[in-house]
Amino acid sequence: MMKHQPVSHLKRSTSRRTMMKLCCVLILFLAGTASGNIEKRIVGSTSCGKERQYHVKIESVQGGRSCGGALLNTLWVITASHCAEQKVKVKIGVNNDVSVFTKLASFIKGSSKKLEQVITTEKQFTFKNEDGKPHDIMLIKLNEGVSAQLPTIRLPSGECKRPELKKDVRIGGMGPKTAGAKPESQVRCATTQMFECGENDKPSVKYHSDETTTMCAFKAGVGTCFGDGGSAVEYEGFLHGITISDPTDTCAHHIVMLDICFYMKWIEETMHK
Repeated sequence: MMKHQPVSHLKRSTSRRTMMKLCCVLILFLAGTASGNIEKRIVGSTSCGKERQYHVKIESVQGGRSCGGALLNTLWVITASHCAEQKVKVKIGVNNDVSVFTKLASFIKGSSKKLEQVITTEKQFTFKNEDGKPHDIMLIKLNEGVSAQLPTIRLPSGECKRPELKKDVRIGGMGPKTAGAKPESQVRCATTQMFECGENDKPSVKYHSDETTTMCAFKAGVGTCFGDGGSAVEYEGFLHGITISDPTDTCAHHIVMLDICFYMKWIEETMHK
């Protein structure tokens, strides 16, 4: 005659099976989340930590576009032209090394409003040739000056020279792998190397490009993704380039940038407006 197991034993067995199923689901969920995080970022990157605290996020008010930029001083942001040319929301301090309590205090004082400003096209300045052809570089003037305590990126001092081939440069951004995907919640950083530009390494045909303005970088396993356009290229602690690569469906390992040295005079003159 078959013996029945005690009810308490059956309950324990059912409970163990339920827990095992829950653990399996949790492991699969975490694995999927980790996989998603690897997909949605500058390829070959790590968390910036305390680096790139000058990073600015630029979003189209109408939606559909997100870019990077860099805070130059209390009133000016530099980015790529294709990142704006319409009403945009500029978010400053996205990688600031401040505590939750400091952010809360700023919110209570109302100063946090300065860190998120909607900028119209009247305050967006694109560099143009004498014949009116635009370049993919832009200065944005904020509606209201931010605190001088906020970290900014330094422009090259003295004679400005483009980094030589094979020199390491730092890139960063918050772009996802493809258009429409959710952007990264934190700024990611990576190191790539100056590299000769290929025939197809150019900005959009809408913008001017030649060897005096355009430079490139390449390193196996490192690339920029959709939404990383407009982000700063840093060399030896100074701003030396603006990323203009902005692939839609894949990440770019040959990174196209504009050489800041070519635009130094324009930057200085524009910021005096």
